[in-house]
Amino acid sequence: MMSTWKNVDNFDKLFIVWAFIFQIVLIVHFAVRKPLFESYTAKFGWIVYALCIPAAIISVILLRGGKSWSFWLGGFLFVVFAVFGYWVDYVAQIPFRNPIQLSVLVPYVFLYLATVMFYWWPIGLLSRPLWFVYAALFVIATVLNITSH
Repeated sequence: MMSTWKNVDNFDKLFIVWAFIFQIVLIVHFAVRKPLFESYTAKFGWIVYALCIPAAIISVILLRGGKSWSFWLGGFLFVVFAVFGYWVDYVAQIPFRNPIQLSVLVPYVFLYLATVMFYWWPIGLLSRPLWFVYAALFVIATVLNITSH
């Protein structure tokens, strides 16, 4: 990591730090979602969607900083996912997970995975070891996500 850190510019560092914060927040959220549904998820789960605001700001910084589209696209995808997810979960309150409603579930999962992939894949352009660490975090988040429904 230290050799990677020395070889990247400040925009890359911003991207790496934000990508890892994003994934760690997802892990924590998925870990507490089921056991603390009433006290946390129902009241504060929307905060995960609100993280699209700093994600968008970071994407604008990366875009204006001349970074490749692969580094700034994730934040903008997160905005689309968050707006859709917030609308489905909190505004329309569509129970699409149980019973499964494919017309909502498919775009929801697609937008979620697209967001996560555009934080994970570009890390591989910067550092293969960090890419593997992120892969492990993605697996942990995915297991927790699936088992917390």
